[in-house]
Amino acid sequence: MLAVANQKGGVGKTTTALSLGAALARRGKRVLVMDLDPHNCASAHLGFFPENVSGSALDLFLADTVDAGAFAAAVIRPGQAGFDFVPGHYRLSELDMDLRARPRKGVILKEALVAVADRYDFMILDCPPHMGVLLANAMVAADLLVIPIQTDFLALHGLRLIFDSIRTINRVLKKPLAFKALATMYDRRAGACVRVLNLLRRKLGPRVFSTVIGLDTQFREASADGKVIYEVAPDSRGAREYLQLADEILRS
Repeated sequence: MLAVANQKGGVGKTTTALSLGAALARRGKRVLVMDLDPHNCASAHLGFFPENVSGSALDLFLADTVDAGAFAAAVIRPGQAGFDFVPGHYRLSELDMDLRARPRKGVILKEALVAVADRYDFMILDCPPHMGVLLANAMVAADLLVIPIQTDFLALHGLRLIFDSIRTINRVLKKPLAFKALATMYDRRAGACVRVLNLLRRKLGPRVFSTVIGLDTQFREASADGKVIYEVAPDSRGAREYLQLADEILRS
């Protein structure tokens, strides 16, 4: 279970969730990607909106219990992406209020995913950018937290928030949540990007992926077409880099 999260927007979180999911599928793995962000960026990227889907992640949180059939009702197979997908819903933003009196509300997602755990090799959660019941559920369910970090000095300030959230979650977990940072939007020609990458590696050491995701306009082209990058430009630099990331995860 991989949760992709950062409490700063615009760092490549949704691009990472979708591209990594597609890359792992291209490596022959059975993959589920779930959109947990009320902004529905991953869903919109793939052309899915609340008014044209019959089920969403919201249904899984509001149900009293979730079995394999109920989970299957929320799953879509988008185009040639290669993975199964559970779309988000704008009403996910109301869950902090809707679930305020519900017992064990922090493990709803973990318990729901048990219903389909045997169907997938990897489940990837595209998380919201703020701490609340959704991000808490994702972090509790995850085996690894993937933190995309734009190689920009301003982006480093957002790290404090996600690390504070990790410390909070670790108080209730049996073992500390594993995490690794992923450098994104890297421009090797920009000295500032190089300095930020070096700083990340110096501060976090092995908790930074060796793979670095560079700038690539093909990600925008894929989003405009409602597809993942492998459907638009499978030989592009960005596509190759997410395959490298998939291989790095598979080796770990």
